[in-house]
Amino acid sequence: MIVSRAWRGKRFAVLGLARSGAATVRALVAGGASVLGWDDNQAAREKLWEQLKADREAEGTEPGFTSKDWVSFPTDLTRFDAVILSPGVPLNTHPIAAKARDAGVPIIGDIELFAQARGELPSHKVVGITGTNGKSTTTALIHHILETAGIPARLGGNIGLPILGQEPLPEGGVYVLELSSYQIDLTQSLDCEVAVLLNITPDHLDRYDGFDAYAASKARLFAMQSTGHAAIIGIGDEASQGVAKQVARSGRAEDVTKIAPGICMDQSRWPALQGPHNAQNALAAIAACEALGVDQASIDRGLESFPGLPHRMERVATRNGVLFVNDSKATNAESTAPALAAYPRVHWILGGKAKTADLDACRSGFPHIVRAYTIGEATEMFAEILKGEMPVERSGTLAEAVRAAAANAVAGETVLLSPACASFDQFRDYEDRGDQFRAAVEALA
Repeated sequence: MIVSRAWRGKRFAVLGLARSGAATVRALVAGGASVLGWDDNQAAREKLWEQLKADREAEGTEPGFTSKDWVSFPTDLTRFDAVILSPGVPLNTHPIAAKARDAGVPIIGDIELFAQARGELPSHKVVGITGTNGKSTTTALIHHILETAGIPARLGGNIGLPILGQEPLPEGGVYVLELSSYQIDLTQSLDCEVAVLLNITPDHLDRYDGFDAYAASKARLFAMQSTGHAAIIGIGDEASQGVAKQVARSGRAEDVTKIAPGICMDQSRWPALQGPHNAQNALAAIAACEALGVDQASIDRGLESFPGLPHRMERVATRNGVLFVNDSKATNAESTAPALAAYPRVHWILGGKAKTADLDACRSGFPHIVRAYTIGEATEMFAEILKGEMPVERSGTLAEAVRAAAANAVAGETVLLSPACASFDQFRDYEDRGDQFRAAVEALA
């Protein structure tokens, strides 16, 4: 795991003991800190305690850790050096945030702890990727290209394993971090050698005081950079254009590479990177890898061999000439629109727990749609929106939509699950929804 001597003798309060919280506690304790952890899941608390005991067994010492449930977190935080939150804890509403501010105690996350530990790691570089849509694909693509080039790399942040729980890279390695706005909010000193912003569209506004505040959160990734470090910014939306101008005006114009939308590219050799949005993701990854000094031949090989990510325009199967694509990660209209543009004749499965009451962002893809199949809470609302635009079936459930779409589709067409909605009305999460789509396809006669 990644640790820092700077934590020795300090006291930290950690809220949330799931994956990233547990990895954070283990790293802090290994670094000699004392930790109080909160979680309302007793099993999570007990599991972490056993892990900590196993970590310290070889030294014959007890870990400096105690735990409490949510209800019993202390009102006085002044004895702590920092409060560490899971990115899922809302800074704007959770009472611990106000208590920490009142006590003058910094509120940070595991990415900030990683930033603090960097000085003790072998010489390395960090790539940070943010944006409303496309983060995971671009992060995984950069990581894949680096590995293809033989460069040691770690994938972390909002994707893969918690970064503090991973082993440090050897000299010359690259840490590739997907960073949500929540993680950036909890970070003060992450100076990325390469920082990437793909786009900014309205999302997560329940956590921010309006869209401008959300955009400003993304922009902080560049504010933490040193002059001379690469800033790669998509300029397909007004907010991202504003960030690019802001970085340039700060005296870093030579650091900025702008990625324009709509550039025609030959994507025929990149089976997992179809559609205009993946063209932009690929351009951002190419620019990031070029900034890291990766040779063009390795970049080309990486683009061609990239397998894609589950639930992101994932090619599930081809049956009787019909392609079935799982794009369950598309939880808003903006992220669904590129998938609709990627295929010429689409049977579109959409719906779930709607984030907005319109599909305007998808309108440019409507000419590609043969028939739509609405599911979940949004079944009726989306059916009414699409009425008159295209044939619509009110399927209600995902399994029924798959059966109906398979029955209607002909060779050369695509059955696309790209819901433009959250999944929590009928599924555990978007991954569960995508897994059930795959199972429904496999169950077809």
